[in-house]
Amino acid sequence: MTKETSLGLRSFLSSLQDDGELVTVKKEVNPEFELAAVVSKLDGKEAIVFERVKGSRISVASNVCGTPRRFYRAIASNSVPAQGIKAAIHSRVGDALANLSEPEKRTDQAPFYQNSSTNLKDLPIVTHFEKDAGPFITASIVFAKDQERGNQNSSTHRLLRLDEKNMAIRMVEGRHLHKCYTYAKDHGEDLKVAIAIGVHPAVSIAAAYQAAYGVDEMLIANSFLGGRLALTKTGYSQLYVPSHAEIILEGRILKDRTHEEWMVEMLRTYDHKRKQPVFELDKIHFRDGAIYHDILPGYAEHRLLMGLPVEAKMYDQIKSVVASTQAVHLTDGGSNWLAAVIQIKKRLEGEPKNALLAAFAAHPSLKMATVVDDDIDPTDPVAVEYAVTTRCQADRDFIIIPNAKGSSLDPSSDQTNLLTTKVGIDATATLLKSKERFEIARIPGEDKTRLDNYL
Repeated sequence: MTKETSLGLRSFLSSLQDDGELVTVKKEVNPEFELAAVVSKLDGKEAIVFERVKGSRISVASNVCGTPRRFYRAIASNSVPAQGIKAAIHSRVGDALANLSEPEKRTDQAPFYQNSSTNLKDLPIVTHFEKDAGPFITASIVFAKDQERGNQNSSTHRLLRLDEKNMAIRMVEGRHLHKCYTYAKDHGEDLKVAIAIGVHPAVSIAAAYQAAYGVDEMLIANSFLGGRLALTKTGYSQLYVPSHAEIILEGRILKDRTHEEWMVEMLRTYDHKRKQPVFELDKIHFRDGAIYHDILPGYAEHRLLMGLPVEAKMYDQIKSVVASTQAVHLTDGGSNWLAAVIQIKKRLEGEPKNALLAAFAAHPSLKMATVVDDDIDPTDPVAVEYAVTTRCQADRDFIIIPNAKGSSLDPSSDQTNLLTTKVGIDATATLLKSKERFEIARIPGEDKTRLDNYL
C-alpha cells in the first residue's frame, strides 16, 4: 500500500501498518462471500486491505475501526491509553462536541476527480451473507442539503446495488436524511446527494453520531481531527464533501421510485423486507489507486462505529441527570445497541431510576438497561448478573415500559409500528440497609500476591 502523509483513509491505514495492525491480502478474492469470510476471521483483530478484488481495479479495506483502540486513535491526537479506553473515548467525544469548528471549504479540484465512471459495477461492492438481497455498500456517508435550515447533513447509510445506475438506500424514518428526502418529495423534487466512500475514520465516526437536528456532522469531524478537515464543493450536487475521500458518488434520491430490500443488521439477523427509495447515479469520481471501505455487517467494526458514539451521547445525557454517573456500556450481548449497563456512585434512592429514564430518552432504540454500583464492573456480565441477583428485587426494582418506541431491528418487537416493551433494572444496593450487607469480601494483599513466588 502506498503511503501518504496527508489526512485521509490512506494515512490512517499507513499508521496501522507501521504499528503492525494491518494485514494485506495480495491474492485475488471474490467480492461475493469470500471477502466477507476472510474479514470475519479477523473480527476484533487487525485491519485488512485486499489489493485484488475480482471484477474491479479498486482495492478494499475492512475492519479499519474494528477495535476500541483503533476507534480512539481515529479521533484523538494523543497516544492510546493503556486502560480505560471507553472512558477516554467518551471524554474525547464530549470535548469535540464542546469545541465545534468549521472545516476549510475549497472549490478546487480534489484528488477524487482523477478518475470517473458511470457504472456502479466498477466498484467492488461486496455481497456479505447467504440470503442477502444483493451486494451492499456498507461504509458510505451520504451528504444532503437540508432545505428547511439551509445547512448540510451527513449520515451513514447502506445501499443495495440494483443495476449499473441504481441502488436502494436504507433510510430510517424520522432521521435527518429522511427528513431532507421527505421535504424534497413534498415539494415535488428529487433529493440531490453526494456519497463518500473511503474517508478518514474520524469522519465516519462523526457521521454515525446522532447529532441534534440542524447540526452539521462535519463540524464534529473537524473537531476530532484538530481542525485539519478540508471539504471540496462538488459539481453536480453542489455539496461539500471531504477533500481526501477515495470515492465520491453523485446522483439523486428519486421522489417517486422505491425498491424492496433487506439486509443483515447489528444483531446479525436478517432485517424484514422494506420498500426503500431509489438512488440514481449521475457519476462516480475516484482517486488513482482508490481504496474502497467495506464494513462487515453485525461484526465488530459495524457495532463499534454505531455503538460507541451513541454510548458517549448516553453518558453525557445520563450524567446531566445523575451527576455521579461513572460509566455507560452498551453490551456485546445486546449487539452494542439494545442493552446497556450504567455505573453510578449512588447517593440517593431513586437516582438509579432517573438514570434509567435518561438512558431510554438518550437512545430510543435501547430495550434493556441495568444500573449498578461503582464496585461492579459494567463490562463484566458475570458481575452485572451478580448485582441483579444480590441487590435487586423484581417487584421493587424493575421498571416495565410497554408500547414504547424501540428499534426496528429487534425481531421480537412490533417492527411495523416500531413498538417494544422496555425493561429497566435497578441493581444497586439499597441505602436503607447497612452498606456492609452488600460488601464484596476482599483478601488483604491478594492483588499483589504472585503465585509463581510460591509454586
